[in-house]
Amino acid sequence: MCWVALDRAIDLAPILNAHERIAAWTATREQIRDAILKQGWSERAQAFAQAFGTDELDASTLMMPVVGFLPATDPRMRSTIDAIAERLTDEHGLVYRYRSTDGLAGEEGTFLLCTFWLAQAQALAGEVKQARETFEHAIVYANDVGLLSEEVDPMSNELLGNFPQAFSHIGLVNAAWAISQAEASTPVLSF
Repeated sequence: MCWVALDRAIDLAPILNAHERIAAWTATREQIRDAILKQGWSERAQAFAQAFGTDELDASTLMMPVVGFLPATDPRMRSTIDAIAERLTDEHGLVYRYRSTDGLAGEEGTFLLCTFWLAQAQALAGEVKQARETFEHAIVYANDVGLLSEEVDPMSNELLGNFPQAFSHIGLVNAAWAISQAEASTPVLSF
């Protein structure tokens, strides 16, 4: 997100009358980008990792194409999307944020926001069928008036965390939009 902050600051510099900062912000943004591309990629995991020097996955890396760091069609990003779909997704099709030890007691459930991030990234990568399937796994957890919680317990399938959770709803909207845009640009085959 440091890269995002600088990228957006560069865009806003003319409005902020900060022209003199553009060169420094650009240089720093590129240093951050280079570090992420070189040290954030795990050859062993075949994915962008949770932290430099680890092989642990983190669903937050799914935000990379959303914020414009890399296109979802980049081979490293596609590999990251696939790794998260394979290794951070439970048997119900919901996504854990991460599975690494974080020093906190107990275990978290799967996060609906992370599941929507996966659906959005899949749609941006052109994996429309997978995106829709991922999306549909998450929306079944809406209650009778369409509200979503933060998490789902993978053992009991019960809702956990904050309820209603705004981030889950934002994720739903963003994923739905990405899927609809991907479906609109996918050619329909007729026989």
